[in-house]
Amino acid sequence: MPISMYRLTVPLFQRGLDTLDAYLDKAEKFAGEKGTDPSDLVAVRLAPDMLPFSGQYQRATDSAKFAIARLTGTDAPKLDDNETTIAALRERVAKTRAYLATVAPDALEGTETHEVVISPGGNKTTFRGDEYLATFALPNFYFHISMAHAILRNKGVPVGKMDYLGRFS
Repeated sequence: MPISMYRLTVPLFQRGLDTLDAYLDKAEKFAGEKGTDPSDLVAVRLAPDMLPFSGQYQRATDSAKFAIARLTGTDAPKLDDNETTIAALRERVAKTRAYLATVAPDALEGTETHEVVISPGGNKTTFRGDEYLATFALPNFYFHISMAHAILRNKGVPVGKMDYLGRFS
């Protein structure tokens, strides 16, 4: 029996959002131990031409909500990309989680064959729904989570592979 598109989207995105929440907990704890403002981490970048920590959260949450919207042909909630604090990032994750909670499994039924058109970097690309999910949406989502991980790790926050992987059922 084939795996459902729902099982390949909503639960995976929710798990990744759990990881992002856990990173915020670790960042706050680290800042508290160092006597620094945890919001200082929000603007940190690995390289000058990369998105800051906040941008990684914005793109990860956008990846989750836009994947669902594109696959189902619906509109994703609009979130402003203006987070400057840990609390604001936490709120963004919560809003994305709330949106995902509204998605019923049957909403994604059959979306593996839907046409999805995106234009990353101005290059229009057309995918089947399953190809979009496997080759763009999920890799993009996990890329931004891993960059958030790398930024924290680079600043000395004690995050490791098990933090990235999260809890197992």
